Amino acid sequence: MLTTLPNIKARLGLPDADTQYDTLLTSVIAAVSARFDLECNRTFARTENAVQEFSAEETEIPVACYPIEALTGFETKSSEALGWMQVDNVDALIRLGCVVSISSPLGSARQQARLVYTGGYGLPGAEVSPGQTALPPDLQHAAIEQVAVWFQNKDKLGLLRHWPSSGTYVLLSQQPLLPGVTAVLKKYERWRA
Repeated sequence: MLTTLPNIKARLGLPDADTQYDTLLTSVIAAVSARFDLECNRTFARTENAVQEFSAEETEIPVACYPIEALTGFETKSSEALGWMQVDNVDALIRLGCVVSISSPLGSARQQARLVYTGGYGLPGAEVSPGQTALPPDLQHAAIEQVAVWFQNKDKLGLLRHWPSSGTYVLLSQQPLLPGVTAVLKKYERWRA
């Protein structure tokens, strides 16, 4: 998850001892984290043994979980009967932390290939070891703000207008994400082919 329950509780001013909303907030953090992945067409969380499939004739492989930390291996498949076969001695280069370039195709257009690798950001609350990249602070802050706004307006979800007092009404935004959050996510969006 892109932030932690203690961070959300601190942002909302909820005491640590108040566990009334912990389950709800944890679910919302998970939902917002998944939404951020979906909006950016990538996986932010560090993932070991991530698999990226591609046509065996390709030599430039943009991965979905980056920054890339390590390449584990390459495999090809010509038929379901034969299954995946390990390809050894692949000359590969990681470019910009998100694209794997290989010196020659692993096969033809009629074959499938896949790359196994470790990539993504170390998430808040987890120890980030040397060689890993911590989640950028602006992404965590965006997740905190999105969860906080959802929580503060949880009783008004689905309403178009809220009339709390005479003569004044609030027109609620129907945007799924806060404008500031959308601007942050734009920086981390993965190009879609």
